[in-house]
Amino acid sequence: MASLLQGRLPSSQEVLLMQKGMMMRKVRTKNWKRLRYFKLQEDGMTVWHARQVGGRAKATFSISDVETVRKGHESELLRSLEEEFNLEQGFTIVFHGRRPNLDLVANSVEEAQIWIKGLQLLVDFVTNMDQKERLDQWLSDWFQRGDKNQDGRMSFHEVQRLLLLMNVEMEEEHAFQLFQAADTSQSDTLEGEEFIEFYKALTKRIEVQELFGNFSADGQKLTLLEFVDFLQEEQKEGEHASDLALALIDRYEPSESGKLRHVLSMDGFLSYLYSKDGDIFNPSCLPVYQDMTQPLNHYYINTSHNTYLVGDQLCGRSSVEGYIRALKRGCRCVEVDVWDGPNGEPVVYHGHTLTSRILFKEVVATLKKYAFQTSDYPVILSLENHCTWEQQGIIAQHLTEILGEQLLSTTLDGHLPTQLPSPEELRKKILVKGKKLQTLEEDLEEEEETESEVEGEEEPELESQFESEIQELSPRSKDKNEKKSKAILCPSLSALVVYTKTVSFYNFTHSREHYRFYELSSFSETKAKNLIKETGNEFVLHNAWQLSRVYPSGLRTDSSNYNPQEFWNAGCQMVAMNVQTAGLEMDICDGLFRQNGGCGYVLKPDFLRDSQSSFQPERPISPFKACTLLIQVISGQQLPKVDSTKEAAIVDPLVRVEIFGVRPDTARLETSYVENNGFNPYWGQTLCFQLLVPELAMLRFLVLDYNWRSRNDFIGQYTLPWTCMQQGYRHIHLLSKDGTSLHPASLFVHICMQEGLREEVES
Repeated sequence: MASLLQGRLPSSQEVLLMQKGMMMRKVRTKNWKRLRYFKLQEDGMTVWHARQVGGRAKATFSISDVETVRKGHESELLRSLEEEFNLEQGFTIVFHGRRPNLDLVANSVEEAQIWIKGLQLLVDFVTNMDQKERLDQWLSDWFQRGDKNQDGRMSFHEVQRLLLLMNVEMEEEHAFQLFQAADTSQSDTLEGEEFIEFYKALTKRIEVQELFGNFSADGQKLTLLEFVDFLQEEQKEGEHASDLALALIDRYEPSESGKLRHVLSMDGFLSYLYSKDGDIFNPSCLPVYQDMTQPLNHYYINTSHNTYLVGDQLCGRSSVEGYIRALKRGCRCVEVDVWDGPNGEPVVYHGHTLTSRILFKEVVATLKKYAFQTSDYPVILSLENHCTWEQQGIIAQHLTEILGEQLLSTTLDGHLPTQLPSPEELRKKILVKGKKLQTLEEDLEEEEETESEVEGEEEPELESQFESEIQELSPRSKDKNEKKSKAILCPSLSALVVYTKTVSFYNFTHSREHYRFYELSSFSETKAKNLIKETGNEFVLHNAWQLSRVYPSGLRTDSSNYNPQEFWNAGCQMVAMNVQTAGLEMDICDGLFRQNGGCGYVLKPDFLRDSQSSFQPERPISPFKACTLLIQVISGQQLPKVDSTKEAAIVDPLVRVEIFGVRPDTARLETSYVENNGFNPYWGQTLCFQLLVPELAMLRFLVLDYNWRSRNDFIGQYTLPWTCMQQGYRHIHLLSKDGTSLHPASLFVHICMQEGLREEVES
């Protein structure tokens, strides 16, 4: 079967030549370079490779996996091989999520250009595909996998194998009936439209048909009034439901006559439910929708820890790729550990470890290029300075010369402010966070700076961090003063620190009496947890006027993460994460920052911005917005296999809903499992949660493959804030462990929020 996208695919000389195939060098390291034959398949959507022309080929990647294509000079690895290859012959394929880049070197500049232009053309096409085109691509991919002999047709034997690949267990007789019904040509094979009809028969949504019938008088269509009733009664759309109904019909009704008559067919109804408008995530929360004119300390800030590392904390590789990935996923605070390097050039790496080293000036150049590609709002460069006087001067020089106008080196108007500026005021600016020789007031008063000794608390080096972790865990050393770091600071570097001066933390009273609003402290996760437990309200009040940064324990040498929720509950703004490590903790972080345009800034709830707040994160009392949340988990669609290599293994899915928030709200409930059905499992079970502080709650929908012998296996997840959740019948589009789309895998749920706790609601 030709691709269902055939005729709509970009037609260009580059794409045609890619489909003929080319020999290129695949580069993994300076020493690992192998010739391979790469070929774009006829479907125009997948690239295969083999050791040689005519050799046994295997799938390398799908175009939908690709985020972008970079030229050779943009690749850290290819630049290191500049003496061996012309950089214009090289290019890098960058994938979504955390999948490593693919570096390739063509035999000529012309051949490299064919792949660079052709791939980018196809990537742009996939990025702009509509819902139907995405489904067509998905079906084409499955047909390619099921058509084992690649003859463009599918026999019943191949269909049976395909059903297993698609997580469908079906009696052979029933499968054959569906096969025969779709085989209108009576050729004993399925091709093209026949395969589409077979798929439609497989994916009939009985639960959606029943819902449609509940509101449709004739069972064939929803009139405008019937659709308005549905939007008001079930989707809780309110007074604007009439206007919304007309817009949705125009958007999702496939037939022109239906649009003219303002009616919605079953196909249109299903398209709406599966769209962004029918998504659990409120589309009004997708763009920047929050007030961005408040002081910086009123926002949660997407923050990366040891950004240069793409692996573990002891032997991992340092790379500018860590900065590119962090910035492109919306991080607005990145970390740089700078040390003296050879030839007078400062280097970046994790001190006292075997991690590799990169030049500081390359990090700054990367920052200049990528800082504002995802978001215009300010980037904070958390500078951990371990350099001597001379190389500190070089640091200041690189920051000033490379960043130019992007670097904020003085107050916005040249006057002393009374509070931190807003993200809006700091658009397209990079702020240096670090030690400072004197106060901002003295900076503005004096024209000439003098050298002096500075004392401040930063994240300790790994060696001393182990010691501090042990001290914090030891009750005998509870009252010991924390280790102070003292260093001679270069005035030119000190002058670049404006609104984010780092200072030591002693206690909250000391901070109130001695520190200014532009001074901030860093806390290890252990220290921050203890402060929240012992003096939670004081921490909330501290964060209402000053910035705080929390960083992972030095004991997390595997680059694991803590749950950021506990620190967000106390209003901590910069909760640093090892973004290279996927898992529950990063799901929660990604979930919070998915809103507000993914700009990296999320406005804290009002009770965490109030300088008179009485909020206790550990013991919230007098809830004024408490609610009961009812989640009916109805069904699942096209769930992926846990292990795609095991054709016969079909998943037994269950759904777990997890709530993360203040301690009393944190809970999890799950459905029973459905045996041997990952294609269209049905649960129809309702889970009930009670929330004291819903404004802080994060919801995580987790789909697992039940395994009675061991731990259940991960299938997919989706995490979002309670404040961004839509009520009614909604689809949840699942993500992988890596946070990438598992399209078209989804859950179908019904969400109901009721004011008050359950006892109050029932009474």
